[in-house]
Amino acid sequence: MQQMPALAAAALWGGLLIVLLVVLSGRVIAGRWRHRVSTGDGSEGQLTLASRSFGNAAEYIPTGIAALILLALVGGSITEVHIIGGLLLAGRLMHPVGLALRPPNLFRVGGMILTLLALLFAALLLILAAIPAL
Repeated sequence: MQQMPALAAAALWGGLLIVLLVVLSGRVIAGRWRHRVSTGDGSEGQLTLASRSFGNAAEYIPTGIAALILLALVGGSITEVHIIGGLLLAGRLMHPVGLALRPPNLFRVGGMILTLLALLFAALLLILAAIPAL
């Protein structure tokens, strides 16, 4: 019975993370439209920044969503899912802000730290859940 609330929590965080991806993608599309660039960044600084912000999120968010779903399916608690989802969303929100502020700063570094902590915490919980079944 505990899996259903955890799965609903995973769905919540997954949905929020997907919205973030769509927003970041929208910034790339708008930048390409504004600068009349079909592919790539046309050497436009703001478009490069938007593209990297989206690209970086696209590299980490799918793994995070998969981890949240797996954790809920193997019996992870709703609290664990909320902690991991919250850390991941916070990290993914902080990182593009930090990219915009260059040079590397607390937002960028903090965003990566929160993202990696969320993924490592999820990985540890998934490994611990799998060991008894082996």
